Amino acid sequence: MPPLATNATLTACRACKAPSPYLFLPLGDHAPAQMLIRPEDLDRPQPAFPLNTQVCLECGLIEIADQIPADFFRHYLYVPSGAARMHTHFHDFAEVLAGIAGEELIVDIGSNDGLLLAACNTLGCTTLGFDPAENIAELAAQRGVETFLAYFTPETAAQVRDARGPAKVIVTTNTFNHIGDLHTFMEAICILLAPNGTFVIEVPRAKEYIEHTEFDNIYHEHVSEFSLLSIAKLAANFDLEVTDALSLPDIHGGSMRVFLTRKEAPRAPSDRVGAMLAEEMGSGMLEQSTYDELASRVEEMGRETRAMLDDLKAQGLKIAGYGASARGNTLITHFGIDTRYLDFLVDRNPLKHGLYSPNTRIPIKPVSAIEEKAPDVLFVLAWNFFDEIYEQQEAFRARGGKFLVPLPSPQIV
Repeated sequence: MPPLATNATLTACRACKAPSPYLFLPLGDHAPAQMLIRPEDLDRPQPAFPLNTQVCLECGLIEIADQIPADFFRHYLYVPSGAARMHTHFHDFAEVLAGIAGEELIVDIGSNDGLLLAACNTLGCTTLGFDPAENIAELAAQRGVETFLAYFTPETAAQVRDARGPAKVIVTTNTFNHIGDLHTFMEAICILLAPNGTFVIEVPRAKEYIEHTEFDNIYHEHVSEFSLLSIAKLAANFDLEVTDALSLPDIHGGSMRVFLTRKEAPRAPSDRVGAMLAEEMGSGMLEQSTYDELASRVEEMGRETRAMLDDLKAQGLKIAGYGASARGNTLITHFGIDTRYLDFLVDRNPLKHGLYSPNTRIPIKPVSAIEEKAPDVLFVLAWNFFDEIYEQQEAFRARGGKFLVPLPSPQIV
C-alpha cells in the first residue's frame, strides 16, 4: 500500500483504502480554520496548506489530506455549548446512551467541554471524557466531567481499559471527522470497547454535503465527510457492523448517528440502515459527475455572494459577520470575503473574542457588538444555526436589520 497522502492529496481513501480518490474541489491554500490570530501576530504570516477536496468513488467518503501540525488540538477554541440547540440535542442523546449503558462505563472521545457527558451524569451514568485540549478539559471539570487528557490511541485506550475496565458505550460526536488515521483509531476502539459494547458515531453526513453544497464543512480540522457506506466499509475491517443509523437533518447542516457493534455479538440491523444506504446510492454519491456539478455550484455561489455583498456596500450599508466558525472561515477564505466587505465578526464563544479570523484577519467581537456598532446587515457564517440566530436577534430585526445567508444558496432575509 503506498503512503496515504502525498503532499496535499490523498493517494488512497482513509476509510476503505480504495486508490486515487477523485479531486473535485481544490479550494486553494488555507490556514487551519480554528487557527485564530492574536493581535500581536497580525503582521506575521500564517502557515497555510492546500485544501484539496477529494471523494472516494468506492465508498462515498469526501476527504482531504491530513496536514494539521502535530499537537494542534492541545489548545482548542470550539465548544458546543455556545449553541442553545446543542444543549437540547445532547440532553436527548444522553438518554439514548444511558439506555444502552445502564450503570456501565460511557467514554466520550473528543469530549470537549463536557456538555454531553454532563447530561449523562445527571442521569446517573458512569462516564469518562477523552480529549487532548487542556483548556477545554478545564471547562469540562467545571461541569463535573472527568477527562482523560490525551489523544485517543491504542496505547491510551489500553491505559483506560486497564484502569477503568472496558466501556459499554464509546461515543464520539463531531470528532470522527477530525481523524486522519481512521484505522489506528478503530484499533483503539476495539481495545476499549466491551465485547457486548456499542460504538456510537455522530457526524455530518456526505449526502447533505452534496445536496446542500456544504463545501464549507470540509477544512483542515474536518478531514472527512462520511457516508454511511464509508463507515460500514471501515467497520468491516475491524469485525464491527452497523446495526442502526439515524438521520439528523437539523444538526450541523445535516448529520447522522451510527451505532456499531461487534460481529461476535450479532444484532440484526434495523430497517433504517438499509433505507439510508439505498438513499445514498440513489443520490449519485459514487458517480464522478455528481461532484463535478457540485464544484460548479460552489463557484456560482461565490459569484452570487460577492455580487450581493458588492451591492450592499454600494448602498453604503455596514456589514458584519455572525459566527467566527471554522466552516465560515473556509467560506470567506475561498470566496475572498475580507475586511473590504465585513467590518467585524461576532461570536458567542468568549475564547474567540479579541482575536482575528485566519487568512482574512477580520476582528472577532462579542455578540453585544451588534447593538454597539449597529451594522445594517449580518452575513451569517454560522448558517447551520440561522434559525437560532434569527430568534436571538429580535432587536436587530426591529431596527430594520437584514441577514445575508450564503447556504444552501445566497439569500437576503
